Amino acid sequence: MEIKKELDMGVIENDSTLLDDDGKPKRTGTVWTASAHIITAVIGAGVLSLPWVMAQLGWIIGASYIILIAAVTLFTSNLLADCYRTPHPVTGNRNRTYMEAVKTNLGGKMHVICALSQYLNLSGAAIGYTITTSISVVSIRKINCFHHKGIAASCQFSNNPYMIALGIVEIFLSQIRNFHKLSWLSILAAVTSFGYAFIGIGLSLATIIQGKGGSTSFIGGRKEQNLEDKVWNMLVALGNVALASSYSQIAIDIQDSLKSQPPENKVMKMANTIGIFTMTIIFLLCACSGYAAFGSHTPGSILMGSGFKEPFWLIDVANVFIIVHLVGAYQVISQPIFRVVEMLVCERWPDSSLVMQEYPLSIGKMKFSFNFFRLIWRTIFVIVVTILAMAMPFFNEMLALLGAIGFWPLTIYFPVEMFISKQKIRKQTIRWFGLQTLNFIFMVVSIASACAAIRGLNHAFHKYKPFMYKA
Repeated sequence: MEIKKELDMGVIENDSTLLDDDGKPKRTGTVWTASAHIITAVIGAGVLSLPWVMAQLGWIIGASYIILIAAVTLFTSNLLADCYRTPHPVTGNRNRTYMEAVKTNLGGKMHVICALSQYLNLSGAAIGYTITTSISVVSIRKINCFHHKGIAASCQFSNNPYMIALGIVEIFLSQIRNFHKLSWLSILAAVTSFGYAFIGIGLSLATIIQGKGGSTSFIGGRKEQNLEDKVWNMLVALGNVALASSYSQIAIDIQDSLKSQPPENKVMKMANTIGIFTMTIIFLLCACSGYAAFGSHTPGSILMGSGFKEPFWLIDVANVFIIVHLVGAYQVISQPIFRVVEMLVCERWPDSSLVMQEYPLSIGKMKFSFNFFRLIWRTIFVIVVTILAMAMPFFNEMLALLGAIGFWPLTIYFPVEMFISKQKIRKQTIRWFGLQTLNFIFMVVSIASACAAIRGLNHAFHKYKPFMYKA
């Protein structure tokens, strides 16, 4: 117990049972904890918008594209898993962040571009999760209001109090030190993500069985839409699927939580397969059943706003699941930001007690430690995120832009280029052409999605007022 307490305080005894292969605290992650982190990241509230995606793309392109994106994401995620250690994927030195992996494998200033893409994307996601969580709370109030006052009632509520409440909760949860300590929250978030996804699927199937399904088509879109709107909506839909399937921003951080034996790259590839297979099944079930239920007039989310409204208690349960999931997902996507800042600060001020000293605490049988710098910096981060979410409730459109800009370099370009460099694949060979073709295709998809996001952002700027949004 004394050794454990000293480890928590940052004083590590020279005991091989407590140390990893590189002298750092022993990691405890497994294929199941890594899978939980992945599922928490990819099966978010965005899964409820996939029926809308199907409505824009139609049965053939929609289902095929979901499967294609899953296959490409699995391929590039496995390439990235082999970049965790350098030069050898099993015995080489650890790259503890995505930025380190890019710097080690590609050299030059490429890691700076990687860092900007990764941390802007993750910060934007934290703001987006804050907004979406508040929308889920408001959805509960609206559903109950409609149930008691009728569907024609004016039920509007401010999102701001709920964003503030989430910020307070996240200030406490953000003191969880790292991914090693976050597994229980990820597992809870993953379970609740299955909960609301299957409620959406169940309600959709019930609507279809009752013969109340909407009119669908093989090519998507609505008859009354003009060609320009159809094209823009298709571009947004293509981007939504690609972004929803991506978790490369946190992949290296997840892998760095795994035990050193068996080799991390092999365990991570198993976790990639489990996570992406689960994601694909849920995506297809939700997208297809929701589209069949609502048809060409499918709403943006089948459980929030203009989606299902009865049975109201089940919709409430689904939104509670969404809230719990997003509270956990917020921490999963914030940990890489926390980690890189704290690593840089520790390297800059290694003798500072403010930065380095851990203070043990216990509440009943729960034992943990806190650090003053971690407390101050993470609290400031959460406060800034909360204020930005309240000031810009249209940030989901901004998040789509950040995601579109970050998707191609983080999910496709860097894993492919690092693989080419590590394997010393010669230019103009068939293998090189194949990888660069994949690079080019998804660069075009990313640019198209960014253009569509800018268009949506332009509309949002004219629609909302800072701190005044009500849903």
